[in-house]
Amino acid sequence: MANVAAVPSQGQILVDIEDMSMLKDIKRAIGLMRGVGKITVPRRRRMSSYERSLRDLDEGRVYEYDSLDDLIKEIEG
Repeated sequence: MANVAAVPSQGQILVDIEDMSMLKDIKRAIGLMRGVGKITVPRRRRMSSYERSLRDLDEGRVYEYDSLDDLIKEIEG
């Protein structure tokens, strides 16, 4: 006896878009395809200042100074 799997009634496809200026055109093109019911673009959640500072640490955008005077000298140029 053969095993028959049920065909799912719905599915999802995740698309990574490198150029967000093309988003509107890509949504329009996908919407023209037969069987597409709904297109949803998740909104990005704004990062808190703490999360941005952690990202800066991870990506190496951190500067160290021996004293506040050294920092002020650097800022003044």
